Amino acid sequence: MTAVIPPPLPGRELSNPPTDGISNLRFSNHSDHLLVSSWDKTVRLYDASANALRGEFMHGGAVLDCCFHDDSSGFSASADCIVRRLVFNCEKVDILGRHDAHVRCVEYSYAAGQVITGSWDKTLKCWDPRGASGQERTLIGTYPQPERVYSLSLVGNRLVVATAGRHINVYDLRNMSQPEQRRESSLKYQTRCVRCYPNGTGYALSSVEGRVAMEVFDSSEASQAKKYAFKCHRKSESGRDIVYPVNAIAFHPVYGTFATGGCDGFVNVWDGNNKKRLYQYSKYPSSIAALSFSRDGSLLAVASSYTYEEGDKPHEPDAIFVRSVNEIEVKPKPKPYPIPPA
Repeated sequence: MTAVIPPPLPGRELSNPPTDGISNLRFSNHSDHLLVSSWDKTVRLYDASANALRGEFMHGGAVLDCCFHDDSSGFSASADCIVRRLVFNCEKVDILGRHDAHVRCVEYSYAAGQVITGSWDKTLKCWDPRGASGQERTLIGTYPQPERVYSLSLVGNRLVVATAGRHINVYDLRNMSQPEQRRESSLKYQTRCVRCYPNGTGYALSSVEGRVAMEVFDSSEASQAKKYAFKCHRKSESGRDIVYPVNAIAFHPVYGTFATGGCDGFVNVWDGNNKKRLYQYSKYPSSIAALSFSRDGSLLAVASSYTYEEGDKPHEPDAIFVRSVNEIEVKPKPKPYPIPPA
């Protein structure tokens, strides 16, 4: 008789989760601290290893994104149009400035020492956070975009901006006067998420229509031939293909493989180089709204949170799961070498 192996648990559920939809979550680069933004108007700081809430800041509107500055402070992007720095260890809020509409995305560039925000007012803004608590001017520049900003991602000095209308702008933070590249998404439907490869050679882009595109920055013909797209987060039911939005992409910091999360409640892990799925975790209670690997890739934070893709309806409570990552789930499998003829 063979032993029945129980399916792996979804991970440890964090206590004191947000009370409304989770817009993003991110691990610190220095510890297992986890920053979480929510439609309940809060940004919360957790110690994921200790399952402890370390701090919380209320905002004037839903918080649509957050990112770390250092281990005990971060930045928030809010629907009240304000960009804030949140200092948790002394419970202090600094206002960097504002946009003319909801602030959708925020990133901090360690390379440039700047905060970058993207808004539904169709602009990108760069800020110097050192001026936030004094009278110095914090706004470095405002850069018009072709449409509302939906997603941002940074690698080194490179910034990728994804907007409505399937536009992609690629910038060098050292020269923001105009994009290095202006592109159109290779996917036919609205962009949900963009994330740069950790090695800096390109980016992954997901859409509302169950697909991910793997793109390369190098515009040479040989490099562009390497780009591809693949279907994911879909199922067949009674002969019909049911397709789900892909809300989240997170790259593993050690192996460069990546996880995707969809409105089907599944998290898949992919080896982009070998074009293979490595792992699928057991289904989560609700849509996957956000994903983040810890700095060494040993933990994966999963936001199981309904994203209203089917309108207002009863749904499972919003929850954050932190799971330990097994190497077999994320390490690329070596390609088998053909056996030479005898």
